[in-house]
Amino acid sequence: MALTTRRRALTTIGAALTGAVALPATQALAGERKHRPRPLWRAHAHNDYEHPRPLFDALDHRFGSVEADIFLVGDQLLIGHTVDDLDPSRTLESLYLDPLARTVRANHGSVYRGWRRPVQLLIDIKTEGSSTYLELDRHLRRYKHLFTTYAHGKVFPGPVTAVISGDRAARTPMEAQTVRRAFYDGRLTDLGSSAPASFISLISDNWTLNFTWQGVGAFPEAERQKLHGIVDAAHARGQQVRFWATPDVAGPARDALWDELLAVGVDYLNTDDLAGLEAFLDARR
Repeated sequence: MALTTRRRALTTIGAALTGAVALPATQALAGERKHRPRPLWRAHAHNDYEHPRPLFDALDHRFGSVEADIFLVGDQLLIGHTVDDLDPSRTLESLYLDPLARTVRANHGSVYRGWRRPVQLLIDIKTEGSSTYLELDRHLRRYKHLFTTYAHGKVFPGPVTAVISGDRAARTPMEAQTVRRAFYDGRLTDLGSSAPASFISLISDNWTLNFTWQGVGAFPEAERQKLHGIVDAAHARGQQVRFWATPDVAGPARDALWDELLAVGVDYLNTDDLAGLEAFLDARR
């Protein structure tokens, strides 16, 4: 395949996963958009379930991505950061899947009415990955038309794109599927591997293990170039980029680091401070 053709194919996969290429909007839809605040597609709600209103607080702040940690207990997928947090009433369905399905129905096929781009649901597996993913897949299959789907080599966008993170053993059963309702969260070690964006849609890693700069003083030029290289390599393959463990205390250091991430094109800014990131992104429109 010629290089130009290959790049076009990879760009098409990335566009399908994010919904960046959409059908032409009707005049009515365009009118709706003018009166609705634009979603903050680059805002990621880390440990979203710890907010008073899981999912809905993030949506009220217009976030484009939310993160839910899951534990497999029997055949239930319970939400929490540790085993001690688990409550049988707080399931993936009750906090995320059912509310997302209701929201999409109410908004005529999208999470944000008038915006066809999928919202990302990052599902972090905290128990053994293979068995937990297989149970998760059974849960996702109950929600017809809700999720972006990979089927026999093609990606079909849906209102929500599920991305699987956490225990790495989930990769094996996922790779064996010819039909999937979820994609894999890779690490920097996966960057440039043979796995396509139709499998590894996202590259995530720990900021502190890869960079020394924490937003104080000048960003070392060697680290800036390293960050550029990571983002350019991922985007060339149609993949998105996220870092966790970035500074998250309000102040100049956090703003400086977020500014660098925005400038280089990192796709998701990670935070527990929903209002803080909303204000930051709105100020930089």
